[in-house]
Amino acid sequence: MPILLTASTVHLPNLISDLGLILVTAAIAVLIFRILKQPLVLGYLVAGFLAGSEFDFFPTVKDMNSVKVWAEIGVIFLLFSLGLEFSFKKLMKVGGTASITALTQIITMVALGYFVGQMMDWGKMNSLFLGVILSISSTTIILKTFDELGVKTQKFAGNVIGALIVQDILAILMMVLLSTVAVSQQFSGTELFQSVLKLIFFLTIWFVAGIFFIPTLLKKAKHLLTDEMLLIVSLALCLLMVLFAANVGFSPALGAFIMGSIIAETTQAEHIEHLVKPVKDLFGAVFFVSVGMLIDPEMLMKYAFPVGILTLVVILGQSLSSTIGALLSGQPLKQSIQTGMSLSQIGEFSFIIATLGMTLNVTSDFLYPIVVAVSAITTFTTPFMVKFSTPLSVFLEKKLPRRWVKRIERYSANTEAIKSVSTWQIVLRAYLTQVIIHSIIIVAIILLSSKYILPLVSASRFGNATAALITVVILSPFLWALSLRRVAVEQVQELMKVRKYQGPIIVLVFFRIALSLFYMGFVLNEFFSPVIAFIALVIGIVLYILFPKKLHAFYNKIESHFIKNFNDREITKQSKRQNVLSPWDGHMADFVIATASNLAGKTLDELKIREQFGINIASIKRGEITINIPIRTERLFPGDEINIIGTDEQVKLFKNYLDKNEIDAPETLVKEDIILQQLELKNRVCIGKSIRDSQIREKTHGIIVGIERNGKRILNPESHWILESDDILWIAGDRKKINEFLKG
Repeated sequence: MPILLTASTVHLPNLISDLGLILVTAAIAVLIFRILKQPLVLGYLVAGFLAGSEFDFFPTVKDMNSVKVWAEIGVIFLLFSLGLEFSFKKLMKVGGTASITALTQIITMVALGYFVGQMMDWGKMNSLFLGVILSISSTTIILKTFDELGVKTQKFAGNVIGALIVQDILAILMMVLLSTVAVSQQFSGTELFQSVLKLIFFLTIWFVAGIFFIPTLLKKAKHLLTDEMLLIVSLALCLLMVLFAANVGFSPALGAFIMGSIIAETTQAEHIEHLVKPVKDLFGAVFFVSVGMLIDPEMLMKYAFPVGILTLVVILGQSLSSTIGALLSGQPLKQSIQTGMSLSQIGEFSFIIATLGMTLNVTSDFLYPIVVAVSAITTFTTPFMVKFSTPLSVFLEKKLPRRWVKRIERYSANTEAIKSVSTWQIVLRAYLTQVIIHSIIIVAIILLSSKYILPLVSASRFGNATAALITVVILSPFLWALSLRRVAVEQVQELMKVRKYQGPIIVLVFFRIALSLFYMGFVLNEFFSPVIAFIALVIGIVLYILFPKKLHAFYNKIESHFIKNFNDREITKQSKRQNVLSPWDGHMADFVIATASNLAGKTLDELKIREQFGINIASIKRGEITINIPIRTERLFPGDEINIIGTDEQVKLFKNYLDKNEIDAPETLVKEDIILQQLELKNRVCIGKSIRDSQIREKTHGIIVGIERNGKRILNPESHWILESDDILWIAGDRKKINEFLKG
């Protein structure tokens, strides 16, 4: 007999009704904000305010505890998705420009925020959290603004995105440090140092193990994984790392971010990012709505003055500190101002850090709604700041003293030219990397062995000996690599020819051997008495001397597997990002000739791209073939990836030109084999000759894309230009050929 459900027998849990209310309110709010062309994050905040207890004219969420759980899940998936967009190789390639910009901004804003908090008598902990909250710009808001304004192809956008990557990493680090400070309730330098070491230790282990195993797992199971299964596996890996992070005392958000960045190195990263996006959007919406629920109008009215002050601190402080950081990193005045004014807001990370303070019960109730209000205001102002940055930079270039502008230009050009690293620095960096990474791996294996292997075999008669033997076998390739593996071979050989470097090199070698012996003795002493440990140590050394080739081969196999997984994504598919090389307004950008294009089949001479737009074509990539510095008779074919050099305006005009002639829009791509190099003409034989007669193009397989003469800059000069003795040339072309020319 069927069961009939009546209204009196149906009970809808608060969890479901609250989630329904949140999503309905969010949907209405974001539709309105989409029509108004405003950031969706603000729509979520407004939806949260309407669904919160402070607004009586709208249905209210009944169970805030459930909403907090959803919001925590939202933070986890937000950070996981952010990790998927991040790559460790990206951090290595953003270089000094982004790092100096981000560090200058964060240090300045943390100090400024702490000072303002103290001035308003908010207490040390509130002031510290305030400083960190005000120091992190919003990746979501900036990227959305760049998309809406169409400035992603401009050079300064690359600097901003690089700075955001560094900021995100530093934000994760600051969250760990804030948790430590909150627990101890004091600024202990020793505890902070221990926290940093602990963070570095676990980050290294998670990263090395993750890159070694996870890409292989996904690759082996690729033929079995449907989209549904791949999504489940990805989220399972995310939550597994969340558990690991929580168990060792870190924020769950850190674990989610780390797993996202590990998966970002796999060949399936883009596909996983696409699958995870709806999940992230859903729970992210719940998180931002929950933030809006904490808006208290009465508290905002009470703290209207601090909100106004902090808004000015964010807009002016972020802009000035980022601009100064970009200038210090060697960026020209215009791009420094554009970078600084683009970073003048706070957003999602600020909410997360404010939530951390509330969760740990170390910040006051008024801080959270103030942060939300400041974020909302600065979100509104961001598009105007980006738009206003270009005219302001032009105005300042005209109004600042000419000698200041010239010094900035010269500093920018010289900074770009100083890219070489000394041989000793290369060797020292290689040795330090070798020691740090292998030491962390060795210590981790020892700890895991003592915790898991020893208890399994300790009941047997020779349990300790068995555990020690297993541990030494596992450690053997890493101990060999730490002590005997040669690194930076060519540079070491070069330094050994110089007498003053021979002693330090020998000291480094002996230090590595001594450290390996210490680790081996430490392991054996964990399972044996000191006497037996000494005997076993001697035996171990003899075995290392007798079987170095086998250990070498075994370690190389491990290392090759790691490197293959680490580079697999780049080998199989080029990353889509803007390539910024030029010291001036000119930069490199790449476009694809679409399948249906009016340009296909025509020669460069027929198209007259240089004559129309003033740009140079540095290379054409056609399948596996790359044509560097193509000649005028070279034709363009569908699918060709062309690398151009020009200013922001020239690149924009060329993009519009492609759009008019192509059905498919071009994609921005990467070029790794073309470099831009500075060359001073003093005492060169080409002085007094035209660019064409100088044979520089033929000798370098490159083109002259810029000349600096008496403080003036000429981008993409004509071939009839006569070269003078004080000229500084900028040559784009094949790295090897240019370096050979510079040495000649």
